[in-house]
Amino acid sequence: MTQNASPDVPAAVSRPLKTQSPSAPADAPSRGRLSPGRLIGIDLARGLAVFGMYSAHVGPDVSVGGPLGFLLETARGRSSALFALLAGFSLVIITGRPRPRTGRPGRQAVGRVVIRAVVLLVLGYALTALGTDVDVILSFYGLLFVTVLPLYRLRAGTLALLAAAGAMILPQALHVIRNSIEEGNWADTVAAWDPLARMTGTDGITELMFTGAYPVLTWIPFLLAGMAVAKLDLTRPGVRARLALTSAVLGLLGYGGSWLALRLVPHALTAVANATGGSAASAWWSDTVGEPDGHAPLSWLLVAAPHSQTTFSILGNTGVALLVVVVCLTVADRMPRLTRLATPVSAVGMMALTAYVLHIVALWFFTDVWYVAAVQDDTMAALPALLAFIGAAALLATVWTRLFRRGPFEHLLHLATRPAQHIK
Repeated sequence: MTQNASPDVPAAVSRPLKTQSPSAPADAPSRGRLSPGRLIGIDLARGLAVFGMYSAHVGPDVSVGGPLGFLLETARGRSSALFALLAGFSLVIITGRPRPRTGRPGRQAVGRVVIRAVVLLVLGYALTALGTDVDVILSFYGLLFVTVLPLYRLRAGTLALLAAAGAMILPQALHVIRNSIEEGNWADTVAAWDPLARMTGTDGITELMFTGAYPVLTWIPFLLAGMAVAKLDLTRPGVRARLALTSAVLGLLGYGGSWLALRLVPHALTAVANATGGSAASAWWSDTVGEPDGHAPLSWLLVAAPHSQTTFSILGNTGVALLVVVVCLTVADRMPRLTRLATPVSAVGMMALTAYVLHIVALWFFTDVWYVAAVQDDTMAALPALLAFIGAAALLATVWTRLFRRGPFEHLLHLATRPAQHIK
Protein backbone atom coordinates (compact mmCIF):
# COMPACT_ATOMS: atom_id res chain seq x y z
CA MET A 1 0.00 0.00 0.00
CA THR A 2 1.15 3.51 -0.67
CA GLN A 3 0.96 6.40 1.71
CA ASN A 4 -1.46 9.24 1.39
CA ALA A 5 -3.22 11.74 3.52
CA SER A 6 -5.93 12.14 6.01
CA PRO A 7 -9.10 14.11 6.33
CA ASP A 8 -9.69 17.78 6.72
CA VAL A 9 -10.39 17.50 10.39
CA PRO A 10 -12.33 20.67 11.30
CA ALA A 11 -15.46 19.47 9.51
CA ALA A 12 -17.75 20.47 12.35
CA VAL A 13 -18.75 23.56 10.41
CA SER A 14 -20.84 21.35 8.13
CA ARG A 15 -24.40 20.28 8.75
CA PRO A 16 -26.57 17.34 7.72
CA LEU A 17 -27.35 17.42 4.03
CA LYS A 18 -30.81 18.82 4.48
CA THR A 19 -31.73 22.40 3.74
CA GLN A 20 -31.52 23.82 7.24
CA SER A 21 -29.27 26.83 7.76
CA PRO A 22 -26.05 26.56 9.72
CA SER A 23 -26.37 27.93 13.22
CA ALA A 24 -22.99 29.61 13.48
CA PRO A 25 -23.14 33.30 12.54
CA ALA A 26 -19.96 33.04 10.50
CA ASP A 27 -21.57 30.37 8.33
CA ALA A 28 -24.88 32.10 7.66
CA PRO A 29 -25.58 32.87 4.02
CA SER A 30 -24.82 36.49 3.20
CA ARG A 31 -22.34 38.45 1.18
CA GLY A 32 -18.92 36.85 1.60
CA ARG A 33 -20.28 33.96 3.62
CA LEU A 34 -21.02 30.33 2.91
CA SER A 35 -24.56 29.30 2.05
CA PRO A 36 -25.79 25.80 2.97
CA GLY A 37 -25.20 24.76 -0.65
CA ARG A 38 -21.60 25.88 -0.50
CA LEU A 39 -21.11 23.99 2.77
CA ILE A 40 -22.30 20.89 0.94
CA GLY A 41 -19.84 21.68 -1.85
CA ILE A 42 -16.95 21.74 0.60
CA ASP A 43 -18.18 18.49 2.15
CA LEU A 44 -18.42 16.96 -1.31
CA ALA A 45 -14.80 17.87 -2.04
CA ARG A 46 -13.72 16.47 1.29
CA GLY A 47 -15.62 13.24 0.66
CA LEU A 48 -13.93 12.80 -2.72
CA ALA A 49 -10.59 13.30 -0.98
CA VAL A 50 -11.47 10.53 1.49
CA PHE A 51 -12.18 8.13 -1.35
CA GLY A 52 -8.96 9.18 -3.05
CA MET A 53 -7.13 8.35 0.15
CA TYR A 54 -8.84 4.96 0.32
CA SER A 55 -7.70 4.20 -3.23
CA ALA A 56 -4.09 4.82 -2.25
CA HIS A 57 -4.22 2.83 0.97
CA VAL A 58 -6.52 -0.03 -0.01
CA GLY A 59 -6.93 -0.09 -3.79
CA PRO A 60 -5.06 -1.95 -6.52
CA ASP A 61 -1.60 -0.86 -7.55
CA VAL A 62 -1.50 1.58 -10.44
CA SER A 63 0.35 -1.07 -12.47
CA VAL A 64 -3.06 -2.52 -13.39
CA GLY A 65 -3.01 0.07 -16.18
CA GLY A 66 -5.94 1.21 -18.26
CA PRO A 67 -8.56 3.72 -17.09
CA LEU A 68 -8.60 2.22 -13.58
CA GLY A 69 -4.85 2.52 -13.23
CA PHE A 70 -4.94 6.11 -14.47
CA LEU A 71 -7.72 7.00 -12.01
CA LEU A 72 -5.84 5.42 -9.11
CA GLU A 73 -2.63 7.16 -10.10
CA THR A 74 -4.39 10.52 -10.36
CA ALA A 75 -5.76 10.19 -6.83
CA ARG A 76 -2.40 9.38 -5.28
CA GLY A 77 -0.89 12.32 -3.48
CA ARG A 78 -3.41 14.76 -4.89
CA SER A 79 -6.06 13.75 -2.38
CA SER A 80 -3.63 14.66 0.40
CA ALA A 81 -3.11 18.10 -1.16
CA LEU A 82 -6.88 18.54 -1.37
CA PHE A 83 -7.22 17.62 2.30
CA ALA A 84 -4.55 20.13 3.28
CA LEU A 85 -6.15 22.91 1.23
CA LEU A 86 -9.53 22.18 2.83
CA ALA A 87 -7.87 22.21 6.24
CA GLY A 88 -6.80 25.78 5.62
CA PHE A 89 -10.35 26.59 4.48
CA SER A 90 -11.79 25.18 7.70
CA LEU A 91 -9.26 26.98 9.86
CA VAL A 92 -10.55 30.30 8.53
CA ILE A 93 -14.14 29.26 9.24
CA ILE A 94 -13.22 28.39 12.83
CA THR A 95 -11.45 31.70 13.37
CA GLY A 96 -14.11 33.79 11.63
CA ARG A 97 -15.33 34.19 8.08
CA PRO A 98 -15.51 36.55 6.28
CA ARG A 99 -14.07 38.77 9.03
CA PRO A 100 -11.61 37.32 11.56
CA ARG A 101 -12.89 37.27 15.12
CA THR A 102 -11.27 39.75 17.45
CA GLY A 103 -11.19 40.34 21.19
CA ARG A 104 -12.39 37.53 23.40
CA PRO A 105 -14.12 35.59 20.55
CA GLY A 106 -10.85 35.72 18.63
CA ARG A 107 -8.86 34.41 21.56
CA GLN A 108 -11.40 31.62 22.07
CA ALA A 109 -11.19 30.67 18.40
CA VAL A 110 -7.40 30.52 18.62
CA GLY A 111 -7.75 28.38 21.73
CA ARG A 112 -10.02 25.95 19.89
CA VAL A 113 -7.51 25.58 17.08
CA VAL A 114 -4.64 24.98 19.51
CA ILE A 115 -6.64 22.34 21.39
CA ARG A 116 -7.52 20.65 18.10
CA ALA A 117 -3.85 20.64 17.18
CA VAL A 118 -2.89 18.90 20.42
CA VAL A 119 -5.65 16.30 20.05
CA LEU A 120 -4.62 15.58 16.46
CA LEU A 121 -0.99 15.26 17.49
CA VAL A 122 -1.85 12.65 20.12
CA LEU A 123 -4.36 10.81 17.92
CA GLY A 124 -1.88 10.71 15.05
CA TYR A 125 0.79 9.04 17.14
CA ALA A 126 -1.77 6.60 18.57
CA LEU A 127 -2.78 5.51 15.06
CA THR A 128 0.85 5.28 13.99
CA ALA A 129 1.48 2.92 16.91
CA LEU A 130 -0.93 0.42 15.32
CA GLY A 131 1.83 -0.33 12.81
CA THR A 132 -0.11 -0.17 9.54
CA ASP A 133 1.58 0.71 6.25
CA VAL A 134 -0.13 4.10 6.19
CA ASP A 135 1.88 7.23 6.95
CA VAL A 136 -0.61 8.87 9.32
CA ILE A 137 -0.86 12.60 8.70
CA LEU A 138 -2.77 13.70 11.81
CA SER A 139 0.29 14.60 13.86
CA PHE A 140 1.63 16.66 10.96
CA TYR A 141 -1.77 18.37 10.76
CA GLY A 142 -1.54 19.32 14.41
CA LEU A 143 1.74 21.14 13.92
CA LEU A 144 0.54 22.66 10.63
CA PHE A 145 -2.46 24.26 12.30
CA VAL A 146 -0.31 25.87 14.96
CA THR A 147 2.24 27.01 12.37
CA VAL A 148 -0.21 28.90 10.14
CA LEU A 149 -2.56 30.04 12.91
CA PRO A 150 -0.83 33.43 13.45
CA LEU A 151 -1.72 34.32 9.84
CA TYR A 152 -5.49 33.87 10.09
CA ARG A 153 -6.22 37.62 10.10
CA LEU A 154 -4.46 38.31 6.80
CA ARG A 155 -6.38 39.12 3.63
CA ALA A 156 -6.87 36.68 0.78
CA GLY A 157 -4.33 38.39 -1.48
CA THR A 158 -1.67 38.40 1.22
CA LEU A 159 -2.27 34.74 2.01
CA ALA A 160 -2.07 33.85 -1.68
CA LEU A 161 1.23 35.69 -2.01
CA LEU A 162 2.62 33.89 1.05
CA ALA A 163 1.46 30.56 -0.37
CA ALA A 164 3.22 31.31 -3.67
CA ALA A 165 6.39 32.45 -1.90
CA GLY A 166 6.32 29.35 0.27
CA ALA A 167 5.93 27.11 -2.77
CA MET A 168 8.93 28.77 -4.41
CA ILE A 169 11.27 28.88 -1.40
CA LEU A 170 10.42 26.19 1.14
CA PRO A 171 11.08 23.11 -1.06
CA GLN A 172 14.59 24.36 -1.76
CA ALA A 173 15.14 24.90 1.97
CA LEU A 174 13.85 21.39 2.72
CA HIS A 175 16.20 19.91 0.09
CA VAL A 176 19.19 21.53 1.79
CA ILE A 177 18.05 20.51 5.27
CA ARG A 178 17.37 16.89 4.31
CA ASN A 179 20.76 16.54 2.66
CA SER A 180 22.44 18.05 5.71
CA ILE A 181 20.68 15.45 7.85
CA GLU A 182 21.97 12.71 5.55
CA GLU A 183 25.52 14.07 5.80
CA GLY A 184 25.66 14.85 9.51
CA ASN A 185 24.28 13.87 12.90
CA TRP A 186 22.71 17.12 14.11
CA ALA A 187 19.20 15.67 13.73
CA ASP A 188 20.12 12.83 16.12
CA THR A 189 21.30 15.40 18.65
CA VAL A 190 18.02 17.31 18.36
CA ALA A 191 16.02 14.09 18.74
CA ALA A 192 17.99 13.14 21.84
CA TRP A 193 16.86 16.37 23.52
CA ASP A 194 13.34 16.38 22.07
CA PRO A 195 10.66 15.36 24.64
CA LEU A 196 8.26 14.48 21.83
CA ALA A 197 10.82 12.12 20.32
CA ARG A 198 11.37 10.39 23.66
CA MET A 199 7.64 10.03 24.36
CA THR A 200 6.72 8.69 20.92
CA GLY A 201 9.81 6.71 19.98
CA THR A 202 10.12 8.73 16.75
CA ASP A 203 12.34 11.56 15.56
CA GLY A 204 9.85 14.00 17.08
CA ILE A 205 9.84 17.57 15.84
CA THR A 206 12.57 16.84 13.28
CA GLU A 207 10.35 14.23 11.63
CA LEU A 208 7.28 16.47 11.69
CA MET A 209 9.13 19.43 10.23
CA PHE A 210 11.61 17.86 7.81
CA THR A 211 11.99 14.11 7.41
CA GLY A 212 8.46 12.72 7.61
CA ALA A 213 6.10 11.84 4.78
CA TYR A 214 4.27 15.18 5.15
CA PRO A 215 6.93 17.67 6.28
CA VAL A 216 5.34 20.80 7.69
CA LEU A 217 7.90 22.98 5.95
CA THR A 218 6.56 22.15 2.48
CA TRP A 219 2.89 21.58 3.36
CA ILE A 220 2.37 25.11 4.66
CA PRO A 221 1.56 26.47 1.14
CA PHE A 222 -1.43 24.12 0.80
CA LEU A 223 -3.03 25.41 3.99
CA LEU A 224 -2.28 29.02 3.07
CA ALA A 225 -3.93 28.50 -0.31
CA GLY A 226 -7.03 27.09 1.38
CA MET A 227 -7.11 30.01 3.80
CA ALA A 228 -6.91 32.43 0.88
CA VAL A 229 -9.84 30.73 -0.88
CA ALA A 230 -11.91 30.83 2.31
CA LYS A 231 -11.37 34.59 2.54
CA LEU A 232 -12.90 35.17 -0.90
CA ASP A 233 -16.52 36.17 -1.46
CA LEU A 234 -17.62 33.02 -3.25
CA THR A 235 -21.03 34.54 -3.96
CA ARG A 236 -19.62 37.17 -6.33
CA PRO A 237 -19.92 36.45 -10.07
CA GLY A 238 -16.67 35.41 -11.65
CA VAL A 239 -14.88 34.36 -8.46
CA ARG A 240 -15.16 30.65 -9.18
CA ALA A 241 -14.21 31.23 -12.82
CA ARG A 242 -11.04 33.00 -11.71
CA LEU A 243 -10.28 30.18 -9.29
CA ALA A 244 -10.71 27.66 -12.12
CA LEU A 245 -8.37 29.70 -14.31
CA THR A 246 -5.86 29.87 -11.45
CA SER A 247 -6.05 26.09 -11.04
CA ALA A 248 -5.32 25.60 -14.74
CA VAL A 249 -2.34 27.96 -14.61
CA LEU A 250 -0.95 26.23 -11.52
CA GLY A 251 -1.39 22.81 -13.09
CA LEU A 252 0.38 23.92 -16.23
CA LEU A 253 3.24 25.53 -14.30
CA GLY A 254 3.59 22.52 -12.02
CA TYR A 255 3.26 19.48 -14.24
CA GLY A 256 4.08 21.14 -17.55
CA GLY A 257 7.01 23.01 -16.05
CA SER A 258 8.39 19.81 -14.56
CA TRP A 259 8.02 17.90 -17.83
CA LEU A 260 9.84 20.65 -19.68
CA ALA A 261 12.59 21.15 -17.08
CA LEU A 262 13.39 17.45 -16.83
CA ARG A 263 13.98 17.35 -20.57
CA LEU A 264 15.76 20.67 -21.01
CA VAL A 265 18.18 20.44 -18.09
CA PRO A 266 21.12 18.24 -19.15
CA HIS A 267 21.24 14.81 -17.48
CA ALA A 268 18.25 15.61 -15.22
CA LEU A 269 16.27 12.49 -16.15
CA THR A 270 19.36 10.33 -15.77
CA ALA A 271 20.15 11.76 -12.34
CA VAL A 272 16.60 11.20 -11.10
CA ALA A 273 16.55 7.65 -12.48
CA ASN A 274 19.87 6.84 -10.81
CA ALA A 275 18.67 8.24 -7.49
CA THR A 276 15.46 6.21 -7.49
CA GLY A 277 16.73 3.06 -9.18
CA GLY A 278 14.06 3.12 -11.86
CA SER A 279 12.66 5.07 -14.77
CA ALA A 280 12.19 8.84 -14.46
CA ALA A 281 9.79 9.15 -17.40
CA SER A 282 6.77 9.67 -15.12
CA ALA A 283 8.53 11.91 -12.60
CA TRP A 284 6.69 14.97 -13.89
CA TRP A 285 3.34 13.79 -12.50
CA SER A 286 3.34 10.27 -10.97
CA ASP A 287 4.75 8.88 -7.72
CA THR A 288 5.63 5.64 -9.52
CA VAL A 289 9.04 7.25 -9.98
CA GLY A 290 9.77 6.32 -6.37
CA GLU A 291 11.92 8.25 -3.90
CA PRO A 292 15.66 8.96 -3.79
CA ASP A 293 17.69 6.36 -1.97
CA GLY A 294 19.70 8.51 0.43
CA HIS A 295 21.13 11.77 -0.86
CA ALA A 296 18.72 13.47 -3.30
CA PRO A 297 20.39 15.00 -6.36
CA LEU A 298 19.78 18.63 -7.27
CA SER A 299 17.77 17.43 -10.27
CA TRP A 300 15.16 16.05 -7.87
CA LEU A 301 13.89 19.63 -7.47
CA LEU A 302 12.64 19.40 -11.07
CA VAL A 303 10.27 16.53 -10.25
CA ALA A 304 6.51 17.11 -9.81
CA ALA A 305 5.50 13.68 -8.51
CA PRO A 306 3.14 13.77 -5.50
CA HIS A 307 4.96 13.71 -2.16
CA SER A 308 8.21 14.74 -3.83
CA GLN A 309 8.16 17.99 -1.77
CA THR A 310 9.22 20.17 -4.69
CA THR A 311 8.00 23.51 -6.02
CA PHE A 312 6.62 21.87 -9.14
CA SER A 313 4.65 19.28 -7.14
CA ILE A 314 3.17 21.93 -4.84
CA LEU A 315 2.07 24.09 -7.76
CA GLY A 316 0.54 21.19 -9.69
CA ASN A 317 -1.20 19.59 -6.73
CA THR A 318 -2.59 22.93 -5.57
CA GLY A 319 -4.00 23.44 -9.04
CA VAL A 320 -5.77 20.06 -8.96
CA ALA A 321 -7.12 20.72 -5.44
CA LEU A 322 -8.49 24.12 -6.47
CA LEU A 323 -10.18 22.61 -9.52
CA VAL A 324 -11.91 19.95 -7.42
CA VAL A 325 -13.15 22.57 -4.95
CA VAL A 326 -14.49 24.80 -7.75
CA VAL A 327 -16.29 21.90 -9.43
CA CYS A 328 -17.84 20.73 -6.15
CA LEU A 329 -19.01 24.24 -5.23
CA THR A 330 -20.55 24.65 -8.69
CA VAL A 331 -22.31 21.29 -8.52
CA ALA A 332 -23.74 22.08 -5.08
CA ASP A 333 -25.00 25.48 -6.22
CA ARG A 334 -26.36 24.69 -9.69
CA MET A 335 -27.07 20.95 -9.92
CA PRO A 336 -29.46 19.98 -7.11
CA ARG A 337 -30.29 16.58 -8.61
CA LEU A 338 -26.63 15.60 -8.88
CA THR A 339 -26.01 16.99 -5.41
CA ARG A 340 -28.74 14.74 -4.00
CA LEU A 341 -27.24 11.74 -5.78
CA ALA A 342 -23.86 12.63 -4.26
CA THR A 343 -25.30 12.80 -0.73
CA PRO A 344 -23.33 9.74 0.47
CA VAL A 345 -20.09 11.36 -0.69
CA SER A 346 -20.91 14.63 1.06
CA ALA A 347 -21.89 12.71 4.18
CA VAL A 348 -18.44 11.08 4.25
CA GLY A 349 -16.94 14.55 3.94
CA MET A 350 -18.94 15.72 6.95
CA MET A 351 -17.34 13.05 9.13
CA ALA A 352 -13.97 12.75 7.43
CA LEU A 353 -12.01 12.37 10.67
CA THR A 354 -14.16 9.41 11.67
CA ALA A 355 -13.81 7.88 8.19
CA TYR A 356 -10.04 8.28 8.41
CA VAL A 357 -9.61 6.84 11.90
CA LEU A 358 -11.90 3.87 11.24
CA HIS A 359 -10.14 2.97 8.01
CA ILE A 360 -6.77 2.92 9.81
CA VAL A 361 -8.25 0.68 12.52
CA ALA A 362 -9.77 -1.58 9.86
CA LEU A 363 -6.43 -1.90 8.07
CA TRP A 364 -4.80 -2.81 11.38
CA PHE A 365 -7.50 -5.38 12.14
CA PHE A 366 -7.32 -7.05 8.72
CA THR A 367 -3.52 -6.97 8.41
CA ASP A 368 -3.09 -10.70 8.97
CA VAL A 369 -6.37 -11.82 7.46
CA TRP A 370 -7.74 -11.94 3.90
CA TYR A 371 -6.72 -8.49 2.68
CA VAL A 372 -2.93 -8.87 2.65
CA ALA A 373 -3.12 -12.33 1.10
CA ALA A 374 -5.44 -11.08 -1.64
CA VAL A 375 -3.22 -8.15 -2.51
CA GLN A 376 -0.08 -10.27 -2.59
CA ASP A 377 -1.66 -12.91 -4.84
CA ASP A 378 -3.38 -10.66 -7.35
CA THR A 379 -3.27 -6.89 -7.76
CA MET A 380 -6.89 -6.68 -8.92
CA ALA A 381 -8.01 -8.63 -5.86
CA ALA A 382 -7.66 -5.36 -3.94
CA LEU A 383 -10.46 -3.76 -5.97
CA PRO A 384 -13.27 -5.48 -3.98
CA ALA A 385 -11.56 -4.34 -0.79
CA LEU A 386 -11.52 -0.74 -2.02
CA LEU A 387 -15.18 -0.89 -3.02
CA ALA A 388 -16.03 -2.40 0.36
CA PHE A 389 -14.25 0.41 2.20
CA ILE A 390 -15.98 3.06 0.09
CA GLY A 391 -19.40 1.43 0.43
CA ALA A 392 -19.10 0.95 4.17
CA ALA A 393 -17.97 4.53 4.72
CA ALA A 394 -20.75 5.94 2.52
CA LEU A 395 -23.44 3.85 4.23
CA LEU A 396 -22.26 4.63 7.74
CA ALA A 397 -21.89 8.35 7.02
CA THR A 398 -25.28 8.66 5.31
CA VAL A 399 -27.12 7.01 8.20
CA TRP A 400 -25.14 8.80 10.89
CA THR A 401 -25.51 12.32 9.45
CA ARG A 402 -29.27 11.89 9.22
CA LEU A 403 -29.37 11.18 12.95
CA PHE A 404 -26.58 13.31 14.39
CA ARG A 405 -24.99 16.69 13.77
CA ARG A 406 -21.39 15.47 13.85
CA GLY A 407 -19.52 12.23 13.33
CA PRO A 408 -18.34 10.32 16.45
CA PHE A 409 -14.75 11.54 16.37
CA GLU A 410 -15.83 15.00 15.23
CA HIS A 411 -18.06 15.17 18.29
CA LEU A 412 -15.22 14.11 20.58
CA LEU A 413 -13.00 16.75 19.01
CA HIS A 414 -15.75 19.33 19.57
CA LEU A 415 -16.05 18.33 23.24
CA ALA A 416 -12.28 18.59 23.65
CA THR A 417 -12.34 22.22 22.50
CA ARG A 418 -15.05 23.31 24.96
CA PRO A 419 -12.55 24.56 27.57
CA ALA A 420 -11.69 27.33 25.08
CA GLN A 421 -15.03 28.92 25.98
CA HIS A 422 -13.55 29.92 29.34
CA ILE A 423 -10.75 31.97 27.78
CA LYS A 424 -11.15 35.63 28.79
